[in-house]
Amino acid sequence: MADNQVARWVGGSPLGVLARLILVSILVGVILNALGLDPFDIVHSIERLIRSIWNMGFDAIRWVWRYFLLGAVIVIPIWIVMRLINGPRGR
Repeated sequence: MADNQVARWVGGSPLGVLARLILVSILVGVILNALGLDPFDIVHSIERLIRSIWNMGFDAIRWVWRYFLLGAVIVIPIWIVMRLINGPRGR
């Protein structure tokens, strides 16, 4: 009974959720590193990111759109497969 409540609270098997969180954290870390963000100086990094996007002008929109499409080619199909595998959840 307690295991079922824990699984419901974390959104699935605790080990499965932990594995997904680790993988997504690594992916987000890679993306943030590519954007030049540093976890030890996040405020300065965000300011630098905004300034560089501002300086790039409309190229930034094209740049973000291209990376969005590149990531979406992988993320969206994985999300669809996960939704199909997990099925609808009754509440």
